[in-house]
Amino acid sequence: MQADPSAFVLDSRLEADTTPVCDLALCRLLLMRDARWPWLILVPRRAGLVELFDLEDADRRQLLDEANAVARALDTATRPEKINIGALGNVVRQFHLHVVARSSGDPNWPKPVWGFESALPYGSGADEALIRSVQEGLR
Repeated sequence: MQADPSAFVLDSRLEADTTPVCDLALCRLLLMRDARWPWLILVPRRAGLVELFDLEDADRRQLLDEANAVARALDTATRPEKINIGALGNVVRQFHLHVVARSSGDPNWPKPVWGFESALPYGSGADEALIRSVQEGLR
Protein backbone atom coordinates (compact mmCIF):
# COMPACT_ATOMS: atom_id res chain seq x y z
CA MET A 1 0.00 0.00 0.00
CA GLN A 2 1.26 3.44 -0.87
CA ALA A 3 0.84 6.13 1.80
CA ASP A 4 1.61 9.08 -0.48
CA PRO A 5 -1.52 11.27 -0.67
CA SER A 6 -0.37 12.66 -4.04
CA ALA A 7 -0.98 9.17 -5.50
CA PHE A 8 -4.60 9.21 -4.29
CA VAL A 9 -7.25 9.17 -7.02
CA LEU A 10 -10.94 9.27 -6.15
CA ASP A 11 -12.97 6.52 -7.83
CA SER A 12 -14.87 8.01 -10.77
CA ARG A 13 -18.23 6.72 -9.49
CA LEU A 14 -17.75 8.41 -6.12
CA GLU A 15 -16.68 11.57 -7.90
CA ALA A 16 -19.77 11.50 -10.13
CA ASP A 17 -22.22 10.90 -7.27
CA THR A 18 -20.86 13.32 -4.66
CA THR A 19 -19.95 16.91 -3.90
CA PRO A 20 -16.70 17.63 -2.02
CA VAL A 21 -17.13 18.91 1.53
CA CYS A 22 -13.50 19.20 2.70
CA ASP A 23 -10.25 17.35 3.19
CA LEU A 24 -9.57 16.19 6.73
CA ALA A 25 -6.18 15.01 7.98
CA LEU A 26 -6.65 11.58 6.37
CA CYS A 27 -9.90 11.55 4.44
CA ARG A 28 -11.67 13.41 1.71
CA LEU A 29 -15.18 14.11 2.94
CA LEU A 30 -17.96 14.00 0.33
CA LEU A 31 -21.70 14.66 0.32
CA MET A 32 -23.80 12.17 -1.60
CA ARG A 33 -25.96 13.96 -4.18
CA ASP A 34 -29.20 12.54 -2.79
CA ALA A 35 -31.52 14.83 -0.84
CA ARG A 36 -33.48 11.91 0.62
CA TRP A 37 -30.87 11.39 3.33
CA PRO A 38 -28.03 13.50 4.72
CA TRP A 39 -25.31 11.14 3.52
CA LEU A 40 -21.57 11.75 3.87
CA ILE A 41 -18.70 9.59 2.68
CA LEU A 42 -15.17 9.46 4.05
CA VAL A 43 -12.48 8.30 1.62
CA PRO A 44 -8.95 7.91 3.01
CA ARG A 45 -6.50 9.69 0.69
CA ARG A 46 -4.30 6.65 0.26
CA ALA A 47 -3.71 4.83 -3.01
CA GLY A 48 -4.89 1.27 -3.49
CA LEU A 49 -7.12 0.85 -0.44
CA VAL A 50 -9.84 -1.75 -0.77
CA GLU A 51 -10.41 -3.00 2.77
CA LEU A 52 -10.29 -1.42 6.20
CA PHE A 53 -7.41 -3.72 7.10
CA ASP A 54 -5.38 -2.25 4.21
CA LEU A 55 -4.92 0.90 6.30
CA GLU A 56 -1.84 1.29 8.49
CA ASP A 57 -2.60 1.19 12.24
CA ALA A 58 -2.21 4.96 12.69
CA ASP A 59 -4.43 5.66 9.66
CA ARG A 60 -7.08 3.26 10.97
CA ARG A 61 -7.15 5.15 14.28
CA GLN A 62 -7.29 8.47 12.39
CA LEU A 63 -10.19 7.17 10.28
CA LEU A 64 -12.12 6.29 13.43
CA ASP A 65 -11.46 9.75 14.88
CA GLU A 66 -12.59 11.42 11.65
CA ALA A 67 -15.67 9.21 11.35
CA ASN A 68 -16.61 10.12 14.93
CA ALA A 69 -16.15 13.85 14.25
CA VAL A 70 -18.14 13.67 11.01
CA ALA A 71 -20.94 11.70 12.68
CA ARG A 72 -21.16 14.28 15.48
CA ALA A 73 -21.18 17.17 12.99
CA LEU A 74 -23.89 15.48 10.92
CA ASP A 75 -25.91 14.75 14.05
CA THR A 76 -25.70 18.40 15.11
CA ALA A 77 -26.57 19.61 11.61
CA THR A 78 -29.57 17.33 11.07
CA ARG A 79 -30.78 16.01 14.46
CA PRO A 80 -31.69 12.55 13.15
CA GLU A 81 -32.95 9.61 15.16
CA LYS A 82 -29.93 7.52 14.14
CA ILE A 83 -26.53 7.93 12.52
CA ASN A 84 -25.55 4.88 10.46
CA ILE A 85 -21.86 4.26 9.75
CA GLY A 86 -20.83 1.48 7.39
CA ALA A 87 -18.43 0.30 4.75
CA LEU A 88 -19.70 -1.57 1.71
CA GLY A 89 -17.53 -1.99 -1.32
CA ASN A 90 -19.28 -4.27 -3.73
CA VAL A 91 -19.82 -1.66 -6.45
CA VAL A 92 -16.99 0.78 -5.67
CA ARG A 93 -13.96 -1.19 -4.55
CA GLN A 94 -12.04 1.84 -3.27
CA PHE A 95 -12.38 1.85 0.51
CA HIS A 96 -14.91 4.42 1.69
CA LEU A 97 -16.99 4.83 4.82
CA HIS A 98 -20.62 5.97 4.74
CA VAL A 99 -22.09 8.21 7.45
CA VAL A 100 -25.85 8.55 6.98
CA ALA A 101 -28.40 10.42 9.09
CA ARG A 102 -31.71 8.53 9.35
CA SER A 103 -35.09 9.36 10.83
CA SER A 104 -38.43 7.60 10.85
CA GLY A 105 -40.48 8.81 7.94
CA ASP A 106 -37.52 9.12 5.60
CA PRO A 107 -37.70 7.06 2.41
CA ASN A 108 -37.26 3.34 3.11
CA TRP A 109 -37.06 3.73 6.91
CA PRO A 110 -35.89 1.60 8.66
CA LYS A 111 -34.45 -0.34 5.74
CA PRO A 112 -31.08 0.49 4.12
CA VAL A 113 -30.48 3.51 1.88
CA TRP A 114 -28.42 1.50 -0.61
CA GLY A 115 -30.13 0.63 -3.86
CA PHE A 116 -33.46 2.19 -2.94
CA GLU A 117 -35.04 3.89 -5.95
CA SER A 118 -33.29 6.83 -7.64
CA ALA A 119 -31.43 9.67 -5.99
CA LEU A 120 -33.27 12.97 -5.67
CA PRO A 121 -31.29 16.16 -6.29
CA TYR A 122 -30.99 18.78 -3.57
CA GLY A 123 -33.16 21.86 -3.95
CA SER A 124 -31.64 25.25 -4.56
CA GLY A 125 -28.84 25.81 -2.05
CA ALA A 126 -29.86 22.99 0.31
CA ASP A 127 -26.69 20.99 -0.32
CA GLU A 128 -24.50 24.07 0.22
CA ALA A 129 -26.31 24.81 3.49
CA LEU A 130 -25.77 21.25 4.73
CA ILE A 131 -22.11 21.37 3.71
CA ARG A 132 -21.59 24.66 5.59
CA SER A 133 -23.30 23.25 8.66
CA VAL A 134 -21.14 20.11 8.62
CA GLN A 135 -17.98 22.17 8.05
CA GLU A 136 -18.91 24.37 11.00
CA GLY A 137 -19.46 21.28 13.14
CA LEU A 138 -16.00 20.02 12.24
CA ARG A 139 -14.29 23.23 13.42
